[in-house]
Amino acid sequence: MLSHHRNALRHIHAPPLFSIPSLLLSSSTATTPTPPHSNLLALISTAQTLHQTKQLHALSLLTGLLPSSVSLCASLILRYASFNSPAASRRLFDLTVPYSRTAFLHNTLIRAFSIAQFDDRFRTYNHMVRSGVRLDDHTFPFIFKACSDSMEVRKGLEVHGVVVKLGFDSDVYVGNTLLWFYGGCGKLGDARKMFDEMPERDAVSWNTIIGVFSVNGGYVEALHCYREMSLGVWCRPNVVSVVSVLPVCAELVDEVMAVQVHCYVVKSGLGTQVTVGNALVDVYGKCWNVHASKQVFDEMSERNEVSWNAGITGLSYVGNNVGALKMFRSMIDVGVKPNSVTISSMLPVLVELELFGVGKELHGFCVKMGIESDVFIANSLIDMYAKSGHSYEASNVFREMDERNIVSWNAMIANFAQNRLELEAVGLVRQMQADGEIPNSVTITNLLPACSRLGSLQLGKEIHARTIRMGSASDLFVSNALTDMYAKCGWLDLARNVFNISLRDKVSYNTLIIGYSQTTDCSESLSLFSEMKQVGMMHDTVSFVGVISACANRTAIKQGKEIHGSVIRNLLDSHLFVANSLLDFYTKSGRIDLATKVFDRIPNKDVASWNTMILGYGMLGELDTAISFFEAMREDGVEYDSVSYIAVLSSCSHGGLVEKGKRYFEGMLAQNIEPTQQHYACMVDLLGRAGLMEEAVKLIKGMPIVPDANIWGSLLGACRIHGNIELASWAAEYLFKLKPDHCGYYILLSNMFAEAGRWEDVKRINLEHSKKRSCDLLIAINEVKQDLLRPPVLPSPAA
Repeated sequence: MLSHHRNALRHIHAPPLFSIPSLLLSSSTATTPTPPHSNLLALISTAQTLHQTKQLHALSLLTGLLPSSVSLCASLILRYASFNSPAASRRLFDLTVPYSRTAFLHNTLIRAFSIAQFDDRFRTYNHMVRSGVRLDDHTFPFIFKACSDSMEVRKGLEVHGVVVKLGFDSDVYVGNTLLWFYGGCGKLGDARKMFDEMPERDAVSWNTIIGVFSVNGGYVEALHCYREMSLGVWCRPNVVSVVSVLPVCAELVDEVMAVQVHCYVVKSGLGTQVTVGNALVDVYGKCWNVHASKQVFDEMSERNEVSWNAGITGLSYVGNNVGALKMFRSMIDVGVKPNSVTISSMLPVLVELELFGVGKELHGFCVKMGIESDVFIANSLIDMYAKSGHSYEASNVFREMDERNIVSWNAMIANFAQNRLELEAVGLVRQMQADGEIPNSVTITNLLPACSRLGSLQLGKEIHARTIRMGSASDLFVSNALTDMYAKCGWLDLARNVFNISLRDKVSYNTLIIGYSQTTDCSESLSLFSEMKQVGMMHDTVSFVGVISACANRTAIKQGKEIHGSVIRNLLDSHLFVANSLLDFYTKSGRIDLATKVFDRIPNKDVASWNTMILGYGMLGELDTAISFFEAMREDGVEYDSVSYIAVLSSCSHGGLVEKGKRYFEGMLAQNIEPTQQHYACMVDLLGRAGLMEEAVKLIKGMPIVPDANIWGSLLGACRIHGNIELASWAAEYLFKLKPDHCGYYILLSNMFAEAGRWEDVKRINLEHSKKRSCDLLIAINEVKQDLLRPPVLPSPAA
């Protein structure tokens, strides 16, 4: 015992961090020493650090109260547990348990392990049973909590049997903990059965069953239990009941029930409770009744950070981002300090309002307050910087995080994928797995669009295989992302395979409708569009845009008109994207009259609307009308884009309007629109048709980019019109290199030489063409020979 006391003295070598009353240190010469037991208990319960706890532990040993004092030991066991020292709690228990005659000390240790979140695999409980310690009503709550925390259903059922055997099943306190156990393990049916069989219920019983159903998504059943409780006589809803049921109303968007609960709150005088007010602000916000939410908030006699957060969240939930920002500013003005929930709620609001400067200020505020490393705030900062196109800043936030969760990794992968850093996104997924984090369905849905933009079918297939191994291939969001990836990679048969074996929603159908509309198999878009209606799904704007595009590519005028009628019946004819698709369909079908009617009915035309009409009139040869539309476009306040200039330059080229074409081209350069190959091809064609060959050549030689086949083709066509053989030979030289398989260029140049009587050049061109064709034919023959000589692949004997 003396050596044990000496070891304890090591804990008090440092000066005490608080004042120990002198009566505890009274000398042995005192005639009547004051018993220090109650004073030590009070000090242990208020110890603020592990070091203070150790000092008090040592003092208890020095005064001889330990190990015999069960109450002091129990208090120290709990204090050590609160500082996450379960081993110290266990050592104390082992020394004092011989002095304990009841289950009290065992119960305390079980509770301590629960506080420290230490799983002892029920050794303490099993030791109690084997040692013959009489279990009491305080034993079972902590055991059931341990069973729930570790999802040990079988052990919980075993302990439930002991409860019944010992007659504690009629104890309301034990019954309430059993409800939590079954609810925590997801056994809602057993929880309800247990509740119904309870001989006595108190408010905690009702609140527990409401909470169990609410936490596990049984919202309708939770409301049913609340209604039963409110109809009772002996046990009426209290603050906890109200605060438990209002979030259920919010989840179900059941404003009628929320109003009924609010009425009860007013009648019973619970409205002064700040927690009740916060819950009411939240539920009205999520039920889209901003007025009622604000009224409750304004009438609250007391508000805390949660009150302001609920108001801000409610406004942002319904899309009133300006109102959310105003409320945040009011919160600052009245001196309430924003917390991590406030910041993480406000950052998405600033993204929606495109106030990235204010977002940076908020980031600075977080740094100043030392909360920038909070995982929720950091995740919101990554999202904000990613959506503002500041990928580098998002990466900095990610690198400086002390702690990361799966949301952090997913936010960062989305950052790279959204900002066209596809390879970095793929690399981060590999790093994520190397760091021990397992990708989930959100990771997959963020990564698959990056694969489609890279055109990496192989990587997409690898991810698909991973989703099958993970068991998440049946997840609707994952299957939609896979369908989209295969469609954008041009493998619509694989996209259709995923579609056929998966759950489907509008997004699933729309993905394939759009995918097929851009191929030669446009009829599949029409079939899928019809199938949507047959299975009871309503068409949306994306559905109509996709199927109208399919009709345009097929020039299916009859089906297109029918779909136009459906658009009008669904009141979507004024929707900009749908209207632009109809413009494209009618112009490609040659029905510019119907296109004009659609165009005139668009309330707010964008650049695509005008471009479609300019291109449509240009294709039909109505060049003056096309140019008139181009001029009217700016008068309507719509800025020209790259396509606008391609459309008008093409019209000028076909109409021989050289000066106008030059002026438009110069205007494009003045607008800082960088000319593309198509713009230069239009200008070369314009100058060439007008016989301004030298200007055309000068333009080609002064180009900042390498001319493509379209530019050289325009020059060759102009040379054919004006009989300029030398320039034609120069253009053909580049065309033969860029498009060696295109026989039209050989024939055109050969015909020009023939017209000029240059028969030797005709022979040379024809000979070159013949050699090229012979070479291609020999390559094809050799490939066929190799296939014929290759030995057949026989089935294996096991097949």
